[in-house]
Amino acid sequence: MNSSSGQNGSTVVRYSDSFSAAIAKNVTLILLGISINYLNGTLIYTFTKHQVFHHNPRYILFIHLVVNDMIQLTTAITLFVCSYVFYTINTFLCCFILSFAVFTSLNSPLNLAAMAVECYVAVCFPLQHSQLCSIKKIYIVIACIWALSILSFLPDIFYLAATQPALFISTVFCVSTHLFQSPIMIKKRDVTYSMYFVGVWLVLIYAYVQIFLVAKSAKTTNSDAKKARNTILLHSFQLLLCMLTYVFSAVQEIVFILFPSIYLHFMFVWYILLQIVPRFLSPMVYGLRDNKFREHLKKHLSCNGT
Repeated sequence: MNSSSGQNGSTVVRYSDSFSAAIAKNVTLILLGISINYLNGTLIYTFTKHQVFHHNPRYILFIHLVVNDMIQLTTAITLFVCSYVFYTINTFLCCFILSFAVFTSLNSPLNLAAMAVECYVAVCFPLQHSQLCSIKKIYIVIACIWALSILSFLPDIFYLAATQPALFISTVFCVSTHLFQSPIMIKKRDVTYSMYFVGVWLVLIYAYVQIFLVAKSAKTTNSDAKKARNTILLHSFQLLLCMLTYVFSAVQEIVFILFPSIYLHFMFVWYILLQIVPRFLSPMVYGLRDNKFREHLKKHLSCNGT
C-alpha cells in the first residue's frame, strides 16, 4: 500500500511496495470486492424479484444496508487502487469519491441502530409492530439516515472550499485525514462520530437487554427472540469493526515506529479488517441466516429461480 505520514501535513513521505507485492495486494482486494459485491448484488436481485420482501421493514432495512455496503466497498477499493496507480488525484474528484465513502461509513451504524429497533419492536411489541414499523416510516428513517450523514460531512467540504479554494485545482493524496486537517474540522468530526457511535451502542444494548428479558420470561424456546438477540450481537460486532477506524491513525503510527519492516503488510491486513470484513458480514446477518431469504437466494445462485 502506498502510504504517507506527517504531523499536520508538514512532512509527507511515500512508502512503496515492491511491484510484485503491489500487484498481489491490488488483485487480492479487487477479487474480494468483486466477490462480495456479486453476493450483495444477488441479494438485491433476490429482493427486487419477490414482492414478499417489499412489505417487510426488516428486509427493506437490510437491503438498504447491502446497497450502502456496495457503495462503500466500491469507493474504498477505488481509492486504494488510485493510491497505487496515480498516488495523487485531483482534489475535486477526491472530495467527490470521499463524500460517498464517508456518507456510507456514517450510514452503517445508523442503519444498524434502526435494524435493532425493528427487532426490538417485533419481539417486545408484536401487536404494534405493523403500526410502529410501517413501510412508510421505514423509508422516512432511511431518508433521515442519509440526511444526517450528508449534513455531517458536507460542511467540511464547504469549509475547505472557503478557506483553501486553490486546493481544488491541485492534486492530493486522497485520504480524509490528509485533506481535512483543520483543527475545527477534526474536532467536529470527532464529536460527531462519538455521538453517533455512543448513541448506536446505547440502542443496541437496550434492544438486546429487552429482547433477552422477553426470551427469558417466556420460559420456553422462543426462536424469534433468540434469533433477534443473535442478530443484534452480530450488529454489535459490525459496529465494533466500524469503530476501529477511530484508532486507525494511532495504530498506523505505532506500527511504523515499532515494526517498520512489516508496516506496509500490516496496514494492508488492517485495511481489509476495516473495509472488507464488515461488508462481508452484512449478507451473512440476514441473507444467509434468514430462512425465507436463503430459500429464494439458493434458487437464484443455482439458476433455478425465475
